[in-house]
Amino acid sequence: MKKLLVLATLFVWAVSSSGQSEPKRRRPFQIDALHPDVHDPVMAKGENGRYYIFSTGMNVGVISSADMKEWKQEPPALSETPAWAVDTVRGYRGHTWAPDISYHRGLWHLYYSCSTFGKNGSAIGLAVNKTLDPQSPDFKWEDKGMVIASHRRIDNFNAIDPNLIVDQKGNPYLTFGSFWDGIQLVKLSKKDFQTPVEKPHTIARRMGRKLTLAELNDVQNYTVEGNDTIEAGENAIEAPFIFKHGDYYYLFVSFDYCCRGERSTYKTVYGRSKKVTGPYLDKKGQPMERGGGTLLFGPDAEFFGIGHCAVYEWDGQSYFLSHAYEKAHNGRAKLFLRPISFDAEGWIEL
Repeated sequence: MKKLLVLATLFVWAVSSSGQSEPKRRRPFQIDALHPDVHDPVMAKGENGRYYIFSTGMNVGVISSADMKEWKQEPPALSETPAWAVDTVRGYRGHTWAPDISYHRGLWHLYYSCSTFGKNGSAIGLAVNKTLDPQSPDFKWEDKGMVIASHRRIDNFNAIDPNLIVDQKGNPYLTFGSFWDGIQLVKLSKKDFQTPVEKPHTIARRMGRKLTLAELNDVQNYTVEGNDTIEAGENAIEAPFIFKHGDYYYLFVSFDYCCRGERSTYKTVYGRSKKVTGPYLDKKGQPMERGGGTLLFGPDAEFFGIGHCAVYEWDGQSYFLSHAYEKAHNGRAKLFLRPISFDAEGWIEL
């Protein structure tokens, strides 16, 4: 019996000393308040004067700030993973990409992307809220369901990266897209800002021509090594955002590759048009639907890549917002927020 007690004591001591007596506790996530990690950010100024950034994350990530300098973590926008999206998009489990936020007709409209990496079996959803202030009694995100979907080996577009733009006549348009046949634009119903009333059409692509169905199918065949995409087809364009300034609509898109850390090569390019439907031309007059795009931000001494942007204007100042793979932080995606201005001819100057 004594031998058994000694052996039992030694066993307990060995287990406890090896740290296996109980699971290791994970450290709680702490945001870098002055230099937050963020991916695919969009921003809005709430009724309380506070700025809110929505980004890729579980059920849509949210951070907020009183001054656009110091940020704090907020709860996810969606209280639960949308059941319709789980049923519609194979492999989607709540990690929700590339949202878009804007205010129309008394409601905040939050568009969001449901997909899996490297596939165009995807869908865009919509949630609405009366306020962005979590302390308000009116604060509640109501999920309205699907806006548009894309299907593998059937559609020539990828239904992710949405952005809403409303023209001068009050017509809502959704631009979206990643790889495949490029950036799409679809008109939505004025009644609900959700129902497409026409088929999507391409307004920007990386290649100078429309891809055939066979080529589009090849684009879907990503070569993957671990979690890194090695090759994703030749039409490396995504993340559209349309911003109205003066007489022009400005279309911003990202060229090349995100999500590789130190091997990311994201570049932000843009063009403009006097019509929301295009054609969008770059500074040299090259149509963006045929590969055009004027470089705005890209790899430099501080960043491996800069892309997936949004552009806003508050109190007379325009701002460029994106994520950037920062060299000082080993290629982690950090918040990139810069003021921009327009020259006498309406082109952006930094």
